[in-house]
Amino acid sequence: MPRTTIDIALPDLSGKRAVVTGASDGIGLGIATRLAAAGAEVLMPVRNPRKGESALAGIRREVPDAKVSLRPLDLGSLASVAALSTALLDEGRPIHLLVNNAGVMTPPDRQTTADGFELQFGTNHLGHFALVTRLLPLLRAGRARVTSQISIAANRNAINWDDVNWQRSYDGMRAYSQSKIAFGLFGLELDRRSEAGGWGITSNLCHPGIAPTSLLAARPEIGRGQDTMGVRWIRALSARGILVGTVRTAQLPALYAATSPEARRGGLYGPSGPGHLGGPPAEQKLYGRLRSPEDARRIWQVSEELTGG
Repeated sequence: MPRTTIDIALPDLSGKRAVVTGASDGIGLGIATRLAAAGAEVLMPVRNPRKGESALAGIRREVPDAKVSLRPLDLGSLASVAALSTALLDEGRPIHLLVNNAGVMTPPDRQTTADGFELQFGTNHLGHFALVTRLLPLLRAGRARVTSQISIAANRNAINWDDVNWQRSYDGMRAYSQSKIAFGLFGLELDRRSEAGGWGITSNLCHPGIAPTSLLAARPEIGRGQDTMGVRWIRALSARGILVGTVRTAQLPALYAATSPEARRGGLYGPSGPGHLGGPPAEQKLYGRLRSPEDARRIWQVSEELTGG
């Protein structure tokens, strides 16, 4: 079945400095490519230098005049986050766009970051929390828009407040949901604090729907030796244009949330098709688990305590 082309136009981003985490493949690579094509200078903090160099070469093939560069970053290491933040602060150049896109999903067994946090909570949420809070001077200087990539999984399960690092028990999907709920609450609290304090930062959320990305694919480094059955089904549906999106369409909510003049602070943007699984990007109702300012303040405090922020 032919798939109708879905796309959005980006504004001219010449003179803007953008940072995109998780840009070495998949959705993040597509986001970085589109931002570069719109004229932004794009920084790509990556954990794997080989994948990063390959991604950089791909962008330059597609956008010959792209202003793109790599920086080392492992979101599972607070020392790595601190090193990148210090380097960027030393450069002293304002950041105008920050797309917090990197993530890890459902290791079969509990794993930990370099600092001992449960891998998904530590990478998806705490690493980004530490990055944003350390870069606040540059984000304020650029009156930045910060867009944080959550997931439809943030509409299920809950934060395990009594055991946020899942030390007493481990459920991969529940831990993944927690990481994305926490991350969403943080993104909204960032916007509230900016508005109250006159920081000039606007923060919003996005999610990609469902698409055949690498999140559920074979990832030996997290103990998943082969593709999950879920990603095989997603690939088959995507190839036939049924219900779910493609890697290309899954980029669009983040691009819209990060660049559109119509995207509002504190909003959530995702695909507008059935179940918000695929289709053109649009604003959608904020998930119930993200609506509590009290929970948002609590996760900010917990995150500060854990990261030393």
